[in-house]
Amino acid sequence: MGQGVGPRRPQPRDGELGAAVARAQDGDETAFAVAYRIVHPGLLGYLRSLVGEEAEDVASEAWLEIARDLGRFRGDGAGFRGWTATIARHRALDHLRRQRTRPRPAPLEQDALDLPGRHSTHDQALESLSTERALELVRALPRDQAEAVLLRVVIGLDGPAAARVLGKRPGAVRTAAYRGLRRLARHLAADGPADTDPGDGNRENGDGPGGD
Repeated sequence: MGQGVGPRRPQPRDGELGAAVARAQDGDETAFAVAYRIVHPGLLGYLRSLVGEEAEDVASEAWLEIARDLGRFRGDGAGFRGWTATIARHRALDHLRRQRTRPRPAPLEQDALDLPGRHSTHDQALESLSTERALELVRALPRDQAEAVLLRVVIGLDGPAAARVLGKRPGAVRTAAYRGLRRLARHLAADGPADTDPGDGNRENGDGPGGD
């Protein structure tokens, strides 16, 4: 299993998202609402993995910042996903610092798991999970793997974009995502409790599986 997590397949609505963002930057409020509806479900699912029940409040803070700084954004639909994920993560970390608590897993949004079909065995495994089962398995992952999986599969970022959000090297994020998806696929197939993969320790290097 040395193929790793392959390059991100374009999200079906990235073209629509990019066009909506461009119109929103010209002052079209309806277009901003379109961009919000496309991005928000995945963003909220990601935030729930970081701050749990406070995700709605943190998401509101993030969208206020997104709306305020929209004119500064430069990029396409895929770039907008990464930009909003970065803002949301910063707001989540600020919230956690204020609460003096550690990130805790929480249920993923069902609509965030309703993703388009992909060809990766690991992606197909994740997409076949129920919300309850997804919660159980994602909760068992180390935090670096859980975040990498959520950014890659739920929000739809490619490896370099996910690495920028997390402030890590792309190789480290590819490795974390690969290991997390591999564990999810294995545990789903076995339908057993999550265990520890001897090779699943955190590594901040680019020696993981290839891809991107």
